[in-house]
Amino acid sequence: MFENIIDHFQTLEQRPLERMAFIVGGLLIFWIIEGAIPLVKLQYKRNKWKHASINFGFTVIHLVIHTFLAIIIVLMSDWCKANGFGLVYWTNASVLGAILISFLVLDLFGGWLVHITQHKIFHLWRFHVVHHADNNVDVTTGLRHHPIESVLRGIFFFMGILVSGAPMYAVMIFQTLLVLATAFTHANIRLPRWIDNSLSYVFVSPNMHKVHHHYMQPYTDSNYGAVLSIWDRLFGTYRKLDPKDIKYGLDRYYPNEKDEDFKMLLFHPFKNQDLKD
Repeated sequence: MFENIIDHFQTLEQRPLERMAFIVGGLLIFWIIEGAIPLVKLQYKRNKWKHASINFGFTVIHLVIHTFLAIIIVLMSDWCKANGFGLVYWTNASVLGAILISFLVLDLFGGWLVHITQHKIFHLWRFHVVHHADNNVDVTTGLRHHPIESVLRGIFFFMGILVSGAPMYAVMIFQTLLVLATAFTHANIRLPRWIDNSLSYVFVSPNMHKVHHHYMQPYTDSNYGAVLSIWDRLFGTYRKLDPKDIKYGLDRYYPNEKDEDFKMLLFHPFKNQDLKD
């Protein structure tokens, strides 16, 4: 049974339609749940479908870019295996050990580290603003990333593979859980407070990530984790804020009334002038 699961994920990258099903399925599940138990009443400029179409536009571009990045990911993972390079091989880890090591390292590099880097380096923040400019954070916001940010995330993911030596089955297990976690943490869902708080000790919970989307610093510059919350707790970037006090969008850098202007979102970061103060 366990070997069948490993074999399944080992070759999952070769089945793009199945991977797409994970993404679409996750989005649909949380789309339905957030409609049933919403955290807040969102004020869409037109309607939820129009808002979703903007975010799906970025999602499609992201998936095209990832198709090319995936080739490099496979080559790097195979190179690590052939040369015994990375923590998985240096520690002679078992299959379970390889999954755990890969998950921790990939979440650190491809989740927390790339995220805080985008917040601390202004020329990278210009592109990450597209994600934060969404005034109505829901499940579709999770994959709303500028194409340049998608490339940057890929580079940090490459670094994680080199450090961990992650075999492909471990890479695909992490990426599958990452997609589901991203949908879960961005979804506009209301969980019982005790469940959300309990989850946040190890995993990024919906309320925890919503703090990151609050329009004012220092809350915007906190809770960078993707799947695991342990990095924010370990590195001192964890913050709490009551959901009723959270306001989405930005207090500077970008005009909030343009958060559904696809063309402006795509091209504005390339302009020479600074983002709106």
